[in-house]
Amino acid sequence: MSGPSDYTPPKVWTWTAPSGGKFASTNRPTAGATHEQTLPVGRHPLQLYSLGTPNGVKVTILLEELLAAGHTQAEYDAWLIRIGEGDQFGSGFTEINPNSKIPALVDHSGNQPLAVFESGSILLYLAEKFGAFIPKNIVHRTECLNWLFWQVGSAPYLGGGFGHFYAYAPEKIEYAINRFAMEAKRQLDVLDRRLAESPFIAGEDYTIADMAIFPWYGGLVEGWLYNDAATFLSVQDYPHLRAWADRLLERPAVQRGRMVNRTSGDLSSQLHERHDASDFETKTQDRLGSKT
Repeated sequence: MSGPSDYTPPKVWTWTAPSGGKFASTNRPTAGATHEQTLPVGRHPLQLYSLGTPNGVKVTILLEELLAAGHTQAEYDAWLIRIGEGDQFGSGFTEINPNSKIPALVDHSGNQPLAVFESGSILLYLAEKFGAFIPKNIVHRTECLNWLFWQVGSAPYLGGGFGHFYAYAPEKIEYAINRFAMEAKRQLDVLDRRLAESPFIAGEDYTIADMAIFPWYGGLVEGWLYNDAATFLSVQDYPHLRAWADRLLERPAVQRGRMVNRTSGDLSSQLHERHDASDFETKTQDRLGSKT
């Protein structure tokens, strides 16, 4: 291990310079809006404001799965929130999510608009609203929620911990990378052991627990996250997790959900905004051009 840093924390921390590496321009120690920006509203009751990150993809997968299952009232407009440009700090967005994180959803189907934020909360809200992808039996429902909240509590160690220090931090800190690589591998082992026992995370049925976990841990074992992290973490050591991720990736709704609000990768896989099912065939970036 490299030698100790010469940094000594001050008695009282103050914000004297941007920090956060790649994300320094949008990191700050205060909440609230930084500028006026009205959110657009489309024609569907469900309005999603998001970006195709793992947290955003959780929700678009569920929405596409609901539509595929025949829940026509789950039609939605998905608007792009460019977090690198600070859209999440616009007045309209902070009004529906004071935490300034994507995704955020507004449901206009009731007497007044209802804002839902935090991806786990959105998954639970939509699953209960449509009575789908969450078990009704109390035992199976509890198992589903156990794993949903496992993901909510665990993924920050994978993303803000391992992912940040391994891929994004302005300097490589051996202690931090080792600390979070160890935790990431422990989490992968937790999932691999679970999936050795059952076809899906919560048991025999495909649920919102799978949709929550797939964009993070499925993405990791499929090689999508954090450059060469799959090699670094030896994801081949988790065959049950990889087989589960492969099965989910075969689902057309999962494929569509991964495209919505996506701004990286092949242009044919990027659907910056989604307002109708036909958009997947007509409005991907290879058809519109990359500057929209």
